[in-house]
Amino acid sequence: MSEGISVESLLEEARLTAEMPPPAERLRLREAAGLTRDQVAQAVGVSRGTVQNWERDGGSTPTPPGRLPYLRLLRGLAEIHPAPAAGDPVAALFTGQPSGPAPVPAAAPAPVAGVPAALAGLETLRGPDGRAVEGDPGPCVRCGVETTYQSTDGRPLHSGAMCQPTTAQPPAEPAAATPASAPAAAVPAAPVSPVAARVPTRPQRRSKSADRARAELAVLIRRAVEEEAERAGGDEDAALDALVKRAIPDVMHLFNETRATGRYDYTAYPVLPDILKKPTKKEPDQIWEARPRFHHPGYSMRAPQADITVTALDVNAAYLSALKCWLPIGKLEHTTGADGVGPKRAGVHLVTPAEWTHPHLPDPLGDRDEPGALWITDATLRLLLRLSGPKYQLTQAPTVHESWTSGASENFLDALRKLLTAAREEAIEEGDVLASEYIKAMYSKLISTMGESIHNREIERPDWMHIIHSQAYANLWGKAYKAHEAGLEVIAMMGTDELHVTGDWRQVFTEGRGVSQMKIKESDAKASGEYLVGKVSR
Repeated sequence: MSEGISVESLLEEARLTAEMPPPAERLRLREAAGLTRDQVAQAVGVSRGTVQNWERDGGSTPTPPGRLPYLRLLRGLAEIHPAPAAGDPVAALFTGQPSGPAPVPAAAPAPVAGVPAALAGLETLRGPDGRAVEGDPGPCVRCGVETTYQSTDGRPLHSGAMCQPTTAQPPAEPAAATPASAPAAAVPAAPVSPVAARVPTRPQRRSKSADRARAELAVLIRRAVEEEAERAGGDEDAALDALVKRAIPDVMHLFNETRATGRYDYTAYPVLPDILKKPTKKEPDQIWEARPRFHHPGYSMRAPQADITVTALDVNAAYLSALKCWLPIGKLEHTTGADGVGPKRAGVHLVTPAEWTHPHLPDPLGDRDEPGALWITDATLRLLLRLSGPKYQLTQAPTVHESWTSGASENFLDALRKLLTAAREEAIEEGDVLASEYIKAMYSKLISTMGESIHNREIERPDWMHIIHSQAYANLWGKAYKAHEAGLEVIAMMGTDELHVTGDWRQVFTEGRGVSQMKIKESDAKASGEYLVGKVSR
């Protein structure tokens, strides 16, 4: 709904922009009119998630082309639903009524005593829109009070001057009545222990709130399955087809709802480097995801004595588990050498890997056709660095030549992951195949359409897609190594979820359909999931 460029339209946009109300008033006006976010989004030409961020404190600021129609809508709603309190400065933004006396300036935040110079110079990590980015909660390195913001080096840090004093005094108790001739002596209030002042109470409230929100969203999943089953008149195939078709918009709706308190607007797509862009529709970009195709060279089904039993195992919901990974949440910045590598940074890296000298174990980089340098994701790099560390000592650390990274969070998709995991477990427990397949379609299609896809216009992050894929492969490698350490032979490892081993695998993995469990992989060729191999003579 963009307007033609003219002097009048520019003046109107400038005037309306000056009258932009705060997020709380935007929310009040929409709710007063009984409008949904979907209705507003459709009217102004943006996504529902964008409207949600416009209405949230710390969210994004309306930008063209949706800004002007959105401002016109707000102005019209303000005339219909003025702010209830006379003299309200928020109402004055639209109605022109007197805003009353100027508010008394708030007292400046109390200075934090004893801040070391090294901490005083820290800066807050910010996203592409310049706003502070949310990370894992923890005690602020300056004042000790819990915060979800973080510094550029990944430590918890309040945004701006929001640090709290490390000690606090309780409010004064009302003094007991005493004779006027004998005033009570002033007794100084006992200072609160710094430890007591830092005890976080918000995580408990957040946990209860998150559980309640998750239960409410789970109802949406069940309702969708019931609607399509009823519409299909008992035809499960038709119901499943309908659920698969609506999987992408449905999972994006759930994602938006789980991000209701998030501070990073994922719709603010950063400019991506050329290595993350496809040269043509049929050609891939330059990122290597390390997809495995491993077969143990010492065993074969065609060996003269094929008498060793192999069990093909299936990893449950591999991509769902891989949503727990470090994702870049700001504009990707280019660095050289290892400057872009850090515990709370993520992105893609150009590396030259060390030689893999363990033929009995899968190469963590998968099967490569060409040696030399290649672009890998942060998930693959983290795996290589772990394997080069003192715990494993299986390889040398790769040489990092350059990187495209930004500050990162491991929990960006975690609320959605927990929601879908709980819904999946419930569907399995109830034997609801329709719901199980619907949930699988939601998380698998979410990942596959994160890149350049015509099926999902709400999110375009090919770097995230590559990282999640690579995380699934890294998780599978960890299971293969666990089996090897327990004395099983790893015969094959393929894709995201297929692991073939010899020996008693139930002593290593728990059997079941849960996300942390393994089950026997069945196929038409091997209905039992077992087959025989023999050792190859060298």
